[in-house]
Amino acid sequence: MDYLDIAERNWPILRRFASTHTAVYRATNGLLGHRIPFSPPMLLLDHVGARSGTRRTTPLVYLTDGDDIVIVASKGGYPQHPGWYHNLRANPDTTIQVGGERRKVRAKVADPTERARLWPKVLETYSGFGDYQKHTDREIPLIVLERS
Repeated sequence: MDYLDIAERNWPILRRFASTHTAVYRATNGLLGHRIPFSPPMLLLDHVGARSGTRRTTPLVYLTDGDDIVIVASKGGYPQHPGWYHNLRANPDTTIQVGGERRKVRAKVADPTERARLWPKVLETYSGFGDYQKHTDREIPLIVLERS
């Protein structure tokens, strides 16, 4: 059994966990869910479906870069990008919640120079992203969320 088979089987559980995480995060205004012991910080990303137009929220690991926020489109090393990545490409103006703060942002994919500078910070935040990159042939995009 390979890594992706295990992840695929666990996807329904992970989806329920993400939904619960989002609900608790919102209900406590980030008091619970922003910082989980022994884990990197998490934010809530709002995004609109590129095809469906459905509004969704996804909890994601993030790091700061000055006033910008950086998120990682790893999808755990799957061969394709996560749905939220495609949604942000189609609808880059959105909102995030970081702890108790909500902010309007504009998403952009880090260019190669930015990515080279940011990737070591990404690995410092969560070394597992390096393992995810090893599991996929695609270059994992970094998304920079700039205040708007």
